[in-house]
Amino acid sequence: MKKDQIIAHWNTIDQNQPIAIKPIPYKNKGTTYDMDGIRITGSQKFIDSVLSRLKDLLDYEADETRLQIAYNESTDRETRAKLGSYNCYIQVHYRGDEARRINRYISRCRARKAAAA
Repeated sequence: MKKDQIIAHWNTIDQNQPIAIKPIPYKNKGTTYDMDGIRITGSQKFIDSVLSRLKDLLDYEADETRLQIAYNESTDRETRAKLGSYNCYIQVHYRGDEARRINRYISRCRARKAAAA
């Protein structure tokens, strides 16, 4: 799409929609480059301001799914020197059966303990 088409499309999108991210299958083999994910680059202040608008994603750190997150200072690929800018990558992954069972059990135990208090 050309820039004017993108802006026209962007303007037609309803505000404050639930984030419609599709979790990556458990034990996915190969690249996840073509799967749902977010990449934010720039200053920490910029990245944090964008993250502040994406707090709904925190709900994916749950019994059935987990967040895969990386937030690092960027480095030059050749010299490995720090660049003073940052990068943040976010994807949602399904958890495996064992982790889901354990997490559900822990959640039930916490709920019982809270109810008893």
